[in-house]
Parts: sequence; structure tokens; C-alpha cells
Amino acid sequence: MSEMERIAKRLSRVGIASRREAERMIEAKRVSVNGKIIDSPALNVGPDDKITVDGKALAEADRPRLWLYHKPAGLVTTAKDEKGRETVFDKLPADLPRVMSVGRLDLTSEGLLLLTNDGGLKRKLELPATGWLRKYRVRVKGKPLDADLVPLRKGIVIEGERFQAMEATLDRQQGANAWLTVGLREGKNREIRRAMAEIGLEVNRLIRVSYGPFRLGTLKPGEVEEIKPRVLRDQLGIEAAVEGHAVAKEKPKRPLRKKPSGPRPDGQGRPTGPRRPR
Repeated sequence: MSEMERIAKRLSRVGIASRREAERMIEAKRVSVNGKIIDSPALNVGPDDKITVDGKALAEADRPRLWLYHKPAGLVTTAKDEKGRETVFDKLPADLPRVMSVGRLDLTSEGLLLLTNDGGLKRKLELPATGWLRKYRVRVKGKPLDADLVPLRKGIVIEGERFQAMEATLDRQQGANAWLTVGLREGKNREIRRAMAEIGLEVNRLIRVSYGPFRLGTLKPGEVEEIKPRVLRDQLGIEAAVEGHAVAKEKPKRPLRKKPSGPRPDGQGRPTGPRRPR
């Protein structure tokens, strides 16, 4: 890194926390720069500044990395929980570096959760403009008909809040419950549960099975699997910059074709065959 940047951005880029969380850490006077505790995020830092968080020196930024994690039900997706409940970060392997979640899954939801060590990559994956489809297996109580799902496909309004159209398919009936596949491109709080409740269905199990091109597959609850750098590059169009954070990959330019030099076979133009009679 050769340029100045905001302190919160630096903390986010090396995987300490999101920018908003980093700002809260600064306000709590947990961050110092060059031996002086700071209390405002309105500070630019350079490559030579010495930064510590809770008395520990800031590590150098690693290359951007991404993991698939099968979140079990019963864990909250926060670094710390004010109610003392277990978090996904309490259950991650000890050899995993400091990571942040890409979006969230609520307490009772399970399935695919993406984890990253890079704040820039986290923001890229969470941006609404990315528009990645997220698919869920949803179990609901009752015996819905396909016609009951039509409002979801058109988009509904709940308490004045507009929900975008969802993909919704009725898969099978299983006793008193039915299994659906639901796909959406936005990530509002408890979106599927609220939408199902609006059409009279109660969700009793929700499993995220994919996030864009990344799939849960055969990953078991609690297991973590790292995405290979090649896949990260091919799927996201990014690769590690010199300073270690994610940057857009520039498409290679197609080389210009050189015209053949020297006399042509017919002495004038391109090689020719016998002329057709007129």
C-alpha cells in the first residue's frame, strides 16, 4: 500500500472488522495510531503508521480469500452477542484466520454462509448491484398450492415495505409440511419468513443452498471449505493486488494480427486459385 486511506478502511481491509464495526471500535478507544489512542474515524493513515487494536499490532494484509461455511441452526452471525448466545465465530476452526461473514443468516436458519478475510471482497459480494441469486430450501407448515406462491413471484408489499419478486417453486409434500425452493436477489432481514407469513405459511426450516455461483453441496454442518484462488478469480473477476486486497481483474487485450510480409503468391494480392469463367 502506497497511498493514504481512512483508518476504518485499513482495519476492514485486513479483516479486523467491517468499516462500521471498525468505527465503533475506534469510538470505544480500542485503536491507537503511532502510540496514541484515537477516538475518531476521520483519520487518514499511510503505510508507515503503526496501528494497534486492543494493544496488538495490526497484521499485514493477506491476499483476499473466501470460504464456504455450513452454518448450523442455533448460532448467531455476529462477532459478539449481547445475550451471550454462541456465534458462528465461536465454532470456526482454530487455524482459520480472522474472517467476516458475507451477509447473515438468522439464528434458526442454516446452510451456506460465505466468509472472507478481505473487507473489499465482503462489500463487493454484499452490494445489491451484484444481484446474485441466493437459493433456499424452505419447509413450511401446511399444504400450499402452486397458486398460493404467485404473490411471491410478482413481488409483495409488507407493512409498507416492497419485496422484490422471488423465484418460488413447490417441490413436494411431506406429511404436514411442504418443501419449497425459493430464490431471491436482495437480502432484507428475515425476508423469506416474512414473505411466507404474508401469504399464510409458517416456515419451520430454512436452508440456504447457494449464493451466486457458490454452492453448499455436500458440506456438512460446521464444516469449512476454502475457495481456490483460480475459482475466486474466474467467478469474481478479481485477484490479489500487490498490497493484498481485492481488485478488479482487467480483461487481457486481444493481440493484433500481423499482416504477412513479402511478395504474395500471385504477385499482387492474396493467394488465388483459377479464375471462374465469366
